[in-house]
Amino acid sequence: MMKHLTLALLPLLAAGCATTGRQVPVVPTTPAASVQARGQTDAVGTANADAADDPAIWRNPANPAASLIVGTDKKAGLHIYDLTGKDRFFIDAGQVNNVDLKDMGPLGIIVAASDRNDRKNAKLALFRLDTAAVKLIPLGVVPVGAGEAYGLCLMAVGNTLHAFNVIKDGTIRQVALDLTGATPTGTIVRTMKLGTQSEGCAADDRTQRLYVGEENVGLWRFDARADGPVAGTLIAPADGQKLVIDVEGVTLAPEGTGNGGYVIVSSQGDHAYTVYRLSDESYVGRFRIAAGSTIGATEETDGIDFAPGDFGPTYPGGLFVAQDGYNPPYAQNFKYAAWADIKAALGIE
Repeated sequence: MMKHLTLALLPLLAAGCATTGRQVPVVPTTPAASVQARGQTDAVGTANADAADDPAIWRNPANPAASLIVGTDKKAGLHIYDLTGKDRFFIDAGQVNNVDLKDMGPLGIIVAASDRNDRKNAKLALFRLDTAAVKLIPLGVVPVGAGEAYGLCLMAVGNTLHAFNVIKDGTIRQVALDLTGATPTGTIVRTMKLGTQSEGCAADDRTQRLYVGEENVGLWRFDARADGPVAGTLIAPADGQKLVIDVEGVTLAPEGTGNGGYVIVSSQGDHAYTVYRLSDESYVGRFRIAAGSTIGATEETDGIDFAPGDFGPTYPGGLFVAQDGYNPPYAQNFKYAAWADIKAALGIE
């Protein structure tokens, strides 16, 4: 979602007022380091609209240079981009908002998108990523209850894929997917709830923890086990300094097999990204993707994603992808940054 408040308008939030479109960012006192994007995608097909939303990265372990990024045009469908940013494939899936993917071994690379074509009844649109042909193969649509599908993230639990569908009103449904039949099915195993509009989420396969952004409140952590407690813990409030509303995209930068690494959150209100440690949920720092000589800055970022590992010499340490909500003279797109650049800017090893 693209919705920003100037400092003068912040008091109006309590009255339920907001602005839309490109706004002057909030200027918090907590500084943000600067990095520059090393690449960017072609623009999405929908022009003159808030259309690009969320990316999901597939890293090719055999040939990192052949890795792919799936990105949503929430007015039209799903794109596949390569590491050069070229738009390699598009599928008309209608109004899909968030996207995630997971390598499920013999079942293939499963791509899920929050399907909001029916605003009253949420669905998950499921695909298989054909990495050789660079295309998405539709598998089916799974209903996941009432409400407008908004956020979406995946977690592998053994051989079972769990989807967390964040409804726009803050309801979070955990869905166990069965992908073994001719068409996929899903079972809602439990429901959690945040008080207001929520969207971005990320789940940690290692620790079975779920992180969800409540746009005007902050970042929450939940137990992601199907039999775990449903109450969440607010770990990073939107204080207007470290994290500025809207709290949007959420992604993980895992390190090791335990709970090492970081959670990164889109601080949309000031065009920045805030980083916290996963081990103790302590604040690490903030960064922005600033304009370079050939590639512009990112602004009004909705969705983000990160994947660790080798992506070739252009992206040492891993790949960070961020939606860019303001990309004149073109439509919105996605920018690529190197994890090594981000870590160096933040002073972390």
